[in-house]
Amino acid sequence: MVTVYRALDDETRRIILDELAASDGKTLFEICSRLTMQHGLGLTRQAISQHLGVLEAAGLVVTERRGRSKFHYFNSEPLTEITRRWPIGEGREP
Repeated sequence: MVTVYRALDDETRRIILDELAASDGKTLFEICSRLTMQHGLGLTRQAISQHLGVLEAAGLVVTERRGRSKFHYFNSEPLTEITRRWPIGEGREP
């Protein structure tokens, strides 16, 4: 669970997850393009790839290879596990 929190501690990784949650199954090229065009982030492909590696190690991103392409998918299960472990009670702020 510590790896999930560490992965979520970075704003760029949270933006990547937002992009994948909005539209799953993106290649590295597509993710880089979205981050540049929609969020003004001028990171290198290598930097984005490293961020994806952290997210994958935390279980928040799963990948699938098809030919020469690698597709990235958002996996919400680690976040679901956090909410199961520490549910927010009624009347409390999230």
